[in-house]
Amino acid sequence: MNQMEMIKRELEQYIGKRVILRANKGRKRFVTRFGEIKAVYPSLFVVEVENGDEMTTSSYTYSDVLTSTVAVTVIDEEIEFEDVQII
Repeated sequence: MNQMEMIKRELEQYIGKRVILRANKGRKRFVTRFGEIKAVYPSLFVVEVENGDEMTTSSYTYSDVLTSTVAVTVIDEEIEFEDVQII
C-alpha cells in the first residue's frame, strides 16, 4: 500500500469530524481554516469550512497532505473552534 492510499484510509476514519486545515499558499503565506471532513474520494477529499458566517466547500488532494502543502489536525469532540490557538 502506498502512502497516498494510507492517507486516504486514515482520512476516511475522520469523516464527519471537525478539523483544522493549515494550507501553504506560497511565498510564506499560510491560511488556517476550521471545518469538517465531508467526503473522501479516490483522488481528493472534501472539507466544509467556516468562512466568516457562512460555510463553503474546499477540496484537497492526498498529495497536498503528503507534500505538507496542507496539514490536517483532527479536533477532539469536547474542544470548540474558539478555544483552539494557532501558533
